[in-house]
Amino acid sequence: MRTPRALVTGLAAALLLGACSTSGPAAGPADDRGGTTGPSPTAYAGPSQGASETATSTPTASTPTPAPSPTKPAPDPASIEALIATRYEGGNLRLGRERGSTDAYRQYFATYESNGLTISGRINIPRGKGPFPAVVLAHGYVDPAVYTNGETMLRERDYLARRGYVTLHIDYRNHAQSDRDPRNDANLRAAYTVDAINAGLALKKAQVVDPSRIAIIGRSMGGGVVLGVLVVRPGLFRAAVAYAPVSSDSVDNFDKWVRRDASRSGAARAVIGRLGTPEAEPAAWAATSPRTYFGRITEPLLIHHGTADEDCPLTWSRKSVAALKAKGKDVELRVYPGGRHTLTSPQWDTSIRRTEAFLQQHLG
Repeated sequence: MRTPRALVTGLAAALLLGACSTSGPAAGPADDRGGTTGPSPTAYAGPSQGASETATSTPTASTPTPAPSPTKPAPDPASIEALIATRYEGGNLRLGRERGSTDAYRQYFATYESNGLTISGRINIPRGKGPFPAVVLAHGYVDPAVYTNGETMLRERDYLARRGYVTLHIDYRNHAQSDRDPRNDANLRAAYTVDAINAGLALKKAQVVDPSRIAIIGRSMGGGVVLGVLVVRPGLFRAAVAYAPVSSDSVDNFDKWVRRDASRSGAARAVIGRLGTPEAEPAAWAATSPRTYFGRITEPLLIHHGTADEDCPLTWSRKSVAALKAKGKDVELRVYPGGRHTLTSPQWDTSIRRTEAFLQQHLG
């Protein structure tokens, strides 16, 4: 009896990626028209359950009962401290339908696990014998209501895969076939950082990937995700690149895209209800900003930014670079005169060649 082609594809994908230690659904996605239904959304891991308790002696009349120590409040879920305290559980990278392959690489719909949620994406795997270096791609803002699987950063994916990099373009939670997290906007989209970290962990467990040679590249909002990843999990990636990133000060981003947007008034009220306004509670807002934690970064960072960016002003990147250099960090800013938010040729061609050289320098 002939083995069904779909089964052969699934077995080949399993052998290609290898076993992953994180548990997940029993079956992977059938194709890119639907995802798996995961458990209830969980952005942050809670405290360990079932820990054994240590017995203590019962106080006697002559032994005063010690006063209970004050309990430190849990960090706000939008804060960098909450992300640092999270236990990450990325893995279970699975391939679905193959579509968009070329003579240089094979392209698949993909899913992986991100702290209880299934996140969809698209992966390009170079033809030939691995293991290969790899890159996580964190895209910029697209309305989740209209976003489709892997619709952005096509140029970067194609260019890098043709040069021998596995590229995993992640959709984030609430996008495409990913599971839903209704709290994400009220948490300043901090959980996108969770999804990017778990993507890196999932790639490290894939047999086609060299786990010591993984980088992350983000564009616009995804550039902010890159900054978040670097401060939350230093050492996970070997290098990072940000194209036209949002501000490293979350107040800038909140004021520009949330506070004055009537369609996002609910998210604005939820955040202000917890943190207060940026004017009244600057320390609480600083705790949500990657810039406050730049001292934790250990990886080299390359930033590309155009002078005519209509969405993210160049001054944001200049301030981020100044803050990074003040902490002694390895950062390089490449400026493109007249460049808009999305660079076009020939400037984009120059930028991607610089990105490739940067990756080769730091990933080997």
